[in-house]
Amino acid sequence: MVVETKFYDVLGVSPTATDAELKKAYKNGALQFHPDKNANNPEAEEKFKAISHAYEILSDARKRQIYDQYGEAGLEGGMGAGGAGMNAEDLLAEYLSGHAGGFGGFPGMFSGMGGGMGGARGGPRKARTIAHTHMVSLEDIYRGKVSKLALQRSIICSKCDGHGGKPGAAKRCLGCNGHGIKILERNMGRVTQRFQTQCTDCDGEGESIRDRDRCKQCHGKKTVVDRKVLHVHVDKGVRSGTRVEFRGDGDQAPGIQAGDVVFEIQEKPHPRFKRIEDHLFYTCKIDLVTALAGGTVYIEHLDDRWLSVDVLPGEAITTGSMRVISGEGMPSHRHHDHGDLFVSFEVIMPEKNWTQDPAAFEALRKALPSPAVQNVPPAESMTEPTDLQEVPEDTRAFVQAQADEQKRVDEERHGAQHQHGEFRPGAGAGFGAGFAGAAGGGGEGMQCASQ
Repeated sequence: MVVETKFYDVLGVSPTATDAELKKAYKNGALQFHPDKNANNPEAEEKFKAISHAYEILSDARKRQIYDQYGEAGLEGGMGAGGAGMNAEDLLAEYLSGHAGGFGGFPGMFSGMGGGMGGARGGPRKARTIAHTHMVSLEDIYRGKVSKLALQRSIICSKCDGHGGKPGAAKRCLGCNGHGIKILERNMGRVTQRFQTQCTDCDGEGESIRDRDRCKQCHGKKTVVDRKVLHVHVDKGVRSGTRVEFRGDGDQAPGIQAGDVVFEIQEKPHPRFKRIEDHLFYTCKIDLVTALAGGTVYIEHLDDRWLSVDVLPGEAITTGSMRVISGEGMPSHRHHDHGDLFVSFEVIMPEKNWTQDPAAFEALRKALPSPAVQNVPPAESMTEPTDLQEVPEDTRAFVQAQADEQKRVDEERHGAQHQHGEFRPGAGAGFGAGFAGAAGGGGEGMQCASQ
């Protein structure tokens, strides 16, 4: 009977699980929550760490026995260290040996999470990976650029070559016998619990240097802080989430490989354009006269060009109308073929009481076509005059929210019916509507210059 099931629950197995079942559960969980497959998802990263830690314990027969008898408290300080179980990192490295490319390089990920854990067991240890997010404007992604980014890192002291002092000055710490840790014992009734703690005499280094023998440059720390400038190439059309790696340009420490530096490119939100893959979406506000009588509108592009777009007289642009300009979207990454620019129009109506001249209204009635359908009640019907009133802003927002929610419910219901083979007239119109929604969400609408 186990006293605690936390680690078993994390892996999703029972306390009676075999080694094979533990290994299978770990593989499935690690692949599902791997950080490279769940970018910008802290919850997935924490889940991944929990799964790895649980497998580290349960795959070791000695640790599992202690955990089953005393719970997690019995493992504090590395009680029962050593065993035949496979390290979680080794297992996943072995499993992904032929698939590491899908995760952007396996060992570097663990070195970044482990703060200097290094590569798989048996390989050379490696310093931690330094990771940064590089925010890039849409203009720079459109044109491409080289960013100069400075970072601080630890490098081996050049004066003492990473020895911390004079040659031979470092002596094995007598307090921990060179291990860097001390084992303490505490009696808990009939059970003696062993705790592992960092040696305070040598600060976990396993060796100590007398003050007078310490290096004057690094003061015995073996490394110094260095500032390095890296040139990050932002290719045309690069996508958010792309990682640019500088191998060996990260932290250094004696006896281990230098770490890597990883920059993850993220696209900044843009006030005029919204990007979807290689296409751009733009919301253009035009006045009613231009929408009906025609004119020219101008769109400021990402490379300082202004695109001239003619609205033909009588084209009758309406709010939600969409046009496309071929080849004016984003360049595709590496190939640099351009996508398209989709322009969604929003017609701005004149302000209330824009004129009081009856002749102007009469001229409009003559100029505009007569309504195609006259909604006139029968002669025998009784009519009642009513007044249209302004709707307060808060009421309008509430009504709109209710309407949007009802629309969402209806779409889900229709979607379920469509999956069951029900034919819905007008379903083909969803293509344009979907693009209009995407364009409308791309920042604030911009007023187009017109003449």
